[in-house]
Amino acid sequence: MFQSLGRYILLLKLSFKKPEKFSVYWTEVMREMVSVGIGSLGIICIISVFIGAVATIQVAFQLSSPLVPRSIAGGISRDSTILEFSPTISALVLAGRVGSSIASQIGSMRVTEQIDALEIMGVNAPGFLIAPKIISGISMIPLLIIVSVALGLTGGYLACVITGDIAPAEFVQGLQDGFNPVIVTVCAVKSVVFGFIITSVCAYNGFYTEGGALQVGESATRGVVYSCIMILFADLLISSMLL
Repeated sequence: MFQSLGRYILLLKLSFKKPEKFSVYWTEVMREMVSVGIGSLGIICIISVFIGAVATIQVAFQLSSPLVPRSIAGGISRDSTILEFSPTISALVLAGRVGSSIASQIGSMRVTEQIDALEIMGVNAPGFLIAPKIISGISMIPLLIIVSVALGLTGGYLACVITGDIAPAEFVQGLQDGFNPVIVTVCAVKSVVFGFIITSVCAYNGFYTEGGALQVGESATRGVVYSCIMILFADLLISSMLL
């Protein structure tokens, strides 16, 4: 474990060395931003709307007491969506979509000796391959989570309109009542940390792939599993520290 941690830290150190040519790295960063952000937008939109709708329906089902105002469902859905559903579930989905792609891409370059060729030419392979992915992760994944929060609340509103369990006006009133800005801060911190974990852990597993095509698939699977575990651990740590 300590050997893997040391290799991971040293790889990150190499990844953020001063680049040889900024224009080449900038082009790579823009390409990775499009891949991570635009490429993941569709799946994030779909899961966010349905998660928000399901959360609102379940809250409405549990509010069976006539003494509890129905508008409280909006507040519960808002807080749960911003604090937990959008950042954590979106990060787990992105670990499967983005993380596996990063690990398999870098792993394929390792087993086909393309990374060795870059190093022979004097290119800092970790900086060229990993740093743009980490930068795109910590910049685009928070934007995807912002979209996820907005669509999750929209999905809750649509559930109120379709099912009629809660009046849409009461749901909107619940969204506005008792808002605590700290939940937005927690969501922002989680999104940045999750973006870093997904890209760096999966890139690490891909970079140290050994063998052939079979080992590339194993590295991708291992990267997704490890990043999911680290996401849940970071979720617990951030929530206990900031709430």
